[in-house]
Amino acid sequence: MAYDKFTILKSSAVPLPIENVDTDQIIPARFLKATEREGFGDNLFRDWRYNADNTPKEHFVLNNPLYNGKILVGGKNFGSGSSREHAAWAVYDYGFRCVVSSFFADIFRNNCLNIGVLPVQVSAGFLQQIFEAIEADPKTELEVNLPEQSITITSTGALETFEINGYKKENMLNGFDDIDYLLNMKKDIETFAEQIPL
Repeated sequence: MAYDKFTILKSSAVPLPIENVDTDQIIPARFLKATEREGFGDNLFRDWRYNADNTPKEHFVLNNPLYNGKILVGGKNFGSGSSREHAAWAVYDYGFRCVVSSFFADIFRNNCLNIGVLPVQVSAGFLQQIFEAIEADPKTELEVNLPEQSITITSTGALETFEINGYKKENMLNGFDDIDYLLNMKKDIETFAEQIPL
């Protein structure tokens, strides 16, 4: 499934300064029955967002109208736990296009990259700067530049670079998932196949 191309994202951010957020907290297991990638955003952080009677918990950040945007800023070790790709689907379906943390679980990171969510890993010190900037002004914007592999706190000008696999970077720049990548090479594959002697 193709997704929007990711080049430069400039957006306010939602702060979640909690460490060791695992995939069961991101999307509880009882919501994993669906196989389509739609509808999971409604249950992102379900048990943190809602009470047992489905009323919103007013103190949880996603229920706070002060915070919004396409960037989620999490604490260290974001996306640990089970390998469920539904966690990345929930993040995407809610509307986030980038997650920032000082450390990601590998499987969660790859699941995000496969569906168009950019995981940006920064140093612990820079992550703290981001949290402080958002606390000072909830409308603080971050600029995530994928071609340059950089993230900037626009209010202060503080900048840090991040790493990304070259293949995944190219796919995100083009809005490709793995299947789209192969389909884009279809003519080259057919040409190569024609040159192979029978």
